[in-house]
Amino acid sequence: MLTNLTDYWNLFTYLAGYGIGTLLGMQIENMISIGHVIVRLIMPGDPQPVISNLSKLGYGMTRIEGQGSFTNTVNIIFMIVPRTELGRLLGVISKEYPYILYTIEDVRNIKDGARIFYKDPRCKILGFFGL
Repeated sequence: MLTNLTDYWNLFTYLAGYGIGTLLGMQIENMISIGHVIVRLIMPGDPQPVISNLSKLGYGMTRIEGQGSFTNTVNIIFMIVPRTELGRLLGVISKEYPYILYTIEDVRNIKDGARIFYKDPRCKILGFFGL
């Protein structure tokens, strides 16, 4: 608690401790990677090559067509992905499809038993080594 607001060192150390604690908590949450996220891919043109490539990697998705202010037709792909798979997905997107705009948001609840991601069980050993 702040009791002496005229002492700037007390105020500074309180603010520094609060900020460092918040940043440290965010880093720990990212390292633990519990839960799921929604990834939205927004792209102009034909999304079929992206859909087929990501489907082969085990990602399920839903596609919606829309109109954008800069292009006539845009395609929005929604994906619910385990947080542990997010790094792999973003690596594929940024390497192979750098023109795709994506947004990521946390998921609070998800239906029990919903199959949102499928990864071939034969790949567990290779997945451990990042292959």
